[in-house]
Amino acid sequence: MPTTIRRLGNSQGILIPKPLLQQIGLVDEAEMRVEGDALVMRKPKAAPRTGWAEASRKLAAAGDDALVLPEFANEADAELKW
Repeated sequence: MPTTIRRLGNSQGILIPKPLLQQIGLVDEAEMRVEGDALVMRKPKAAPRTGWAEASRKLAAAGDDALVLPEFANEADAELKW
């Protein structure tokens, strides 16, 4: 689809039709990079461990946060001085 590069303040930009953004799932943010001679836009990668804190709170509230394996000591732990 041909498009026109327009001046936007001190920058330049293009208008991306809403149906194209919806087709690839872009809403508020995008990751842009140059690959070869192409400008590529993708959905931003989720931050590592996104949602883990909330999931942990839900587990604790449900009482389902017990250790899977019991705690165990190493034989040499008695010799350690703290």
